[in-house]
Amino acid sequence: MSSGRAWVDHEAAVRRLVESAAAIPAGQPVRLAKRTSNLFRPRQATTTPGLDVSGLDGVIEVDAVARTAEVQGMCTYEDLVDATLAYGLIPLVVPQLRTITLGGAVTGLGIESTSFRSGLPHESVLEMDVLTGAGEVVTCRPGDDLFDTFPNSYGSLGYATRLRIQLEPVPSYVGLRHVRFDDVGLLAKTVSEIVETGEYAGERVDGLDGTAFEPGELYLTLARWTESPGDATPSDYTGQEIYFRSIQQRETDLLTTYDYLWRWDTDWFWCSGAFGAQHPLVRRVWPARLRRSDVYHRLLGLDRRFGIADRLDRRAGRPMRERVIQDVEVHLDRLAEFLEWFDAEVGMRPVWLCPLVAKRPWRTYPLEPGQTYVNVGFWGTVHVGPEASDGPLNRAIEARVHELGGHKSLYSEAFYDPETFDRLYDGTNLAEVKHRYDPEDRLTTLYDKAVRKR
Repeated sequence: MSSGRAWVDHEAAVRRLVESAAAIPAGQPVRLAKRTSNLFRPRQATTTPGLDVSGLDGVIEVDAVARTAEVQGMCTYEDLVDATLAYGLIPLVVPQLRTITLGGAVTGLGIESTSFRSGLPHESVLEMDVLTGAGEVVTCRPGDDLFDTFPNSYGSLGYATRLRIQLEPVPSYVGLRHVRFDDVGLLAKTVSEIVETGEYAGERVDGLDGTAFEPGELYLTLARWTESPGDATPSDYTGQEIYFRSIQQRETDLLTTYDYLWRWDTDWFWCSGAFGAQHPLVRRVWPARLRRSDVYHRLLGLDRRFGIADRLDRRAGRPMRERVIQDVEVHLDRLAEFLEWFDAEVGMRPVWLCPLVAKRPWRTYPLEPGQTYVNVGFWGTVHVGPEASDGPLNRAIEARVHELGGHKSLYSEAFYDPETFDRLYDGTNLAEVKHRYDPEDRLTTLYDKAVRKR
């Protein structure tokens, strides 16, 4: 797919973006004028006009021969996948939720079942253009200071306007095998063997993630790309059936590639249950087109705005809830320690397990290259009482992950003091690069964004 018009439109959109940046008064925060978000940390309200990102939400070009795509920064993975699947190609890592943008995944968090062999989304970026705090669009590549510091900077270094990314071929179907474990140690050993060999029981593994339902009930889901469905009929989890429950109910499964990529989005993993969307009667009348993570996210926003759940809890005499919505990365060897602590201190299940291996060092994303980590994702609420607003469980999780030498994603609430934060996220280098490309400090610092909620 190639269109000279697409490039002309892109250049016009970039000009509008640069002009909107110049129009923001000095001393006012520079932010995107963006209605949707996959962040889970509040921020201070502002009346300052945001950056005009209109026209920066598409795919400019797909080169099926080179297996690359030129993509605008605000393009969602839903739109990106629609464009690349037409050529039998997908990005090397496709995050779980449809409305995550490519620019957002590269400057923030992005992970999925191919991360055990392809790392994180930013590792398949070949080149990108970034609007910096100085109002300039800078082209950068691997090895450049801006490029290498950009991942996990969450807009504190600028915003990607264009990214050239690698793609990989994919067939029409994905065969699944759900392998049950009653011991975290054995699960970890199996993950290690799959990462090393790319196989399980003699079969190739193309995608790998896991679900821990209870301390003695854990599963690894092994995905294998396949061109032929054989005698099987692909399952459909966009209707009455729910994907995460199928993991416990069947040993093997078959999905279309498209449905596999978005298997978690329909029910926001398992979080749609909080809105009643998993109840059979509610599900029948809840339009399928509205069973999406972004819809649930908006409903959650309404709950936060009007305090609906808190009011219901008070009326029922239940303790106040703390929202515990986090993704953390711990080394594979420390997974059992973390889950044992988590069960005892937090008690939230299910949790998602996604192995990943970083391919090279990234200054602001402190993962040791070549080492296997496991992303542990848990999203929900816990009744803790009047101290809920102080985030006691979130603080405890943060401290425990730090003790285990792990890493905490910054899309949700964080509580680090400045010294610890700088040590964990290479604050010295980040500050130097920020000053180089944003000498007047127009962009909010990473610490202010992630911890001070500015």
